[in-house]
Amino acid sequence: MAILLGAIGDDVTGSTDLALMLSKHGMSVVQYIGLPHAGAVVPDAQAAVVALKSRTAPVEQAVADSLAACDWLLAQDARRIFFKYCSTFDSTVKGNIGPVAERLLERLDAGITIYCPAFPENGRTVYNGHLFVGGDLLSDSSMRHHPLTPMTDSNLVRFLGKQVRNSETVALIDYATVERGTASIRNRLQELARRKYRHVVVDALTNQHLVIIGEACADLKLVTGGSGVAMGLPLNFRREGLLGDSAGPVPLPKLAGGTVVLAGSCSAATRRQVARMSARCPSVGIDPRELACGKMVIEDIAHWAAERVGESPVLIYSTAEPEQVASVQAQLGREAAGHLIEQAMGKLALRLRQAGVCNFIVAGGETSGAVMAALQVRSLRIGPEIAPGVPWTIGEDEPRLCLALKSGNFGGDDFFEKAVRMLP
Repeated sequence: MAILLGAIGDDVTGSTDLALMLSKHGMSVVQYIGLPHAGAVVPDAQAAVVALKSRTAPVEQAVADSLAACDWLLAQDARRIFFKYCSTFDSTVKGNIGPVAERLLERLDAGITIYCPAFPENGRTVYNGHLFVGGDLLSDSSMRHHPLTPMTDSNLVRFLGKQVRNSETVALIDYATVERGTASIRNRLQELARRKYRHVVVDALTNQHLVIIGEACADLKLVTGGSGVAMGLPLNFRREGLLGDSAGPVPLPKLAGGTVVLAGSCSAATRRQVARMSARCPSVGIDPRELACGKMVIEDIAHWAAERVGESPVLIYSTAEPEQVASVQAQLGREAAGHLIEQAMGKLALRLRQAGVCNFIVAGGETSGAVMAALQVRSLRIGPEIAPGVPWTIGEDEPRLCLALKSGNFGGDDFFEKAVRMLP
């Protein structure tokens, strides 16, 4: 089946965020975990989202994986390609957002694209090219302490200019232009394309801005951004007569086996969520240093959790304060510490699935990717929304699983409890 929109996400939770946005605005969506095999055919869906693990991968690998995903989506006759990254523009000066987008432009033989990570519902806005988190510049937010992609520059035009080959090809469409509407944005894009600009950061402060930005991008072969800017894309297909009645999210099945929360993110939001949930259910914290020296054993943690999960949800977390994270990284190394936790969470998920657990709530993009790989979940359908940007999803593989995959920064303090209450 040909699809209308093909999307490439740089991590699992961000891809789920995008899939939810498209679903809420009337598209049937299937999300793939990793690159589907060459002969795979999209089943009864108007949008397909390929969730990669490329956000913190080496640049060359991120580019190669993204191009492979693009090629597969084009083989499904996708009319447009969307490159999804985090609403906090998680990357480093070396990449991966700029290099991936640049190579996608080349693969699609496209001249220009936009960059708009804004997601006002979650406090992410762009003004004069600067990304804000709530009322703070990105560089003043908790993201400056991110263990893998510390964001210390909120000026996206300047930051993106360091990632692409030629900083002179980066421009801004400012708030005043966006306020004047779709035609104003489209005309500005055409002008910038004539002047050989290729990378255009776009201001957005409201959902209405995102809708008209999406409308203005109707003719672009490639659009990049957070999930927010995708809310306007289904309208383009509807105006063309290609998209009919709303599909909406699918209902959650009732599955036995209890619920486990696996929290690997160390974001401020997840730290608050872990603190609240740990006071309300059985919980255990994982210290990577103890894993490394053998004081903490995965099988023991899994056994402990399996004995308790039938009575209430169980929380297992590696979430820690920035100072503790820095200490661990200094001792084990940044990449080694992260890899150790990802492996641990994946092994725990598999052991608990073998023990009968069918409902998993996972916090953190890297953690979610590791858990999906361990559980061998290949594709998801999108269920009801738990919080802005976070739905319940249903694994299409057997055995069936309900999975809530949360970006570390998303959700209120009671997110875990709210997610559990939504299960039938």
